[in-house]
Amino acid sequence: MVSVSASLAIAATLPARAEDPPPQLTGDWGGWRTELANRGIEFQIGYTEEAAGNASGGQHNYVRAAGQLVLGSTLDLQKLFGVSGATMQITLTNRNGRNLSDDAGLNTLQQVQEVYGRGNIWRLTQFWYEQKAFDGAVALKFGRVTLGEDFAAFSCNFQNLTFCGSTPGNLAGNYWFNWPLSQWGARLKVKSGQVYVQAGAYQVSPRNSDPDRGFYLGWEQTSGALLPVEFGWTPTVGGLPGKYTATLWYDTSHANDVLRNRQGLPLAVYGGDPRREQGRYGVSFQFQQQLTRPDVADPVRGLSAFLNITQTDRRTSQTDNQIAFGLFYTGWLDSRPRDVMAIAIGRTQVNGRYAENQALANFNARGFLQRPEAEYAIEAYYNLNLHSGLDIRPNIQFIRHPGGITNAKDVLVLGVKAIVNL
Repeated sequence: MVSVSASLAIAATLPARAEDPPPQLTGDWGGWRTELANRGIEFQIGYTEEAAGNASGGQHNYVRAAGQLVLGSTLDLQKLFGVSGATMQITLTNRNGRNLSDDAGLNTLQQVQEVYGRGNIWRLTQFWYEQKAFDGAVALKFGRVTLGEDFAAFSCNFQNLTFCGSTPGNLAGNYWFNWPLSQWGARLKVKSGQVYVQAGAYQVSPRNSDPDRGFYLGWEQTSGALLPVEFGWTPTVGGLPGKYTATLWYDTSHANDVLRNRQGLPLAVYGGDPRREQGRYGVSFQFQQQLTRPDVADPVRGLSAFLNITQTDRRTSQTDNQIAFGLFYTGWLDSRPRDVMAIAIGRTQVNGRYAENQALANFNARGFLQRPEAEYAIEAYYNLNLHSGLDIRPNIQFIRHPGGITNAKDVLVLGVKAIVNL
């Protein structure tokens, strides 16, 4: 999940920004919400529920539901205390429910309920301070942050994880932590016109992903620093907005090689300790563009497209490449201007070196060679905007070669995603 502040209208075309408030089901609270906002205090209260059942594939046929409650507050410190350009964000999350991918034995590389994971507990997901200067051209942000809210940021409208959130976390989730996990970090962003560049430094520690410690703020087991750099361009093409980014990162930590032991021999055959590699790295590209606008008076309506491409290093990653392409159409019907139709197709590649080790292990244990390759996912949904702040999103997912195993039975999942912003 990128942010509770993602509005449907913006998320259907380009990634949401923290300053774009979502529509609220409970309205203005009799004027109190506006009054508080004028004084510098805004609240975010949201709940997402994702239900899914496998019509085919997997070891069992089950229906499972998982959800997330978000409680947040944005403090405008200029309005509150006269600190020009200063903002604070505090966000708590609580995840709950069960995961169909595990319970039904789907063996998918990417979850069919993206909202599940990282423990059914309360977490401190955001606690950061941002200072802007020079009319917003320079922004420094630091504190407890989620890496994917700033780098390779992407909306989370689909239910399959292949098409949700900052894509490096889908491949390198053992050190690139997306929402709801946070870590100590800082980011400096400089922008000029349609171009920006930003760089950051983030703590790398497995303790931040501990499923039982949602308010961990320490430095135990810190192995290094994750150093991302992003170049972005936000042009207007034919009067239509777009966003194009390139994100590169390097983690200074040591990590295990996925194939070789310390003697340089295959782990599956000769055993021993994995060879230790210095540093982990990768690159991610995102291309997003609104293509049509049938109603010039309503900039949200129309067709938009995205393409995400991510590559991680092949020494240490079990999955090393992901590519996803999708289309959104907002307001197909004049009578339903905020309904959205969407479809996406994606491919997640098992690292060939890791696949070789798995094939050797399977051959030794069972007398046959089984080498994982790539998993393909397709998802289509229709978002019903029932009321301001209330959306119901039925979807259908098809996963070809789950787990990257070519002879595994394909998976068909029927799901529904419900989003409430109070």
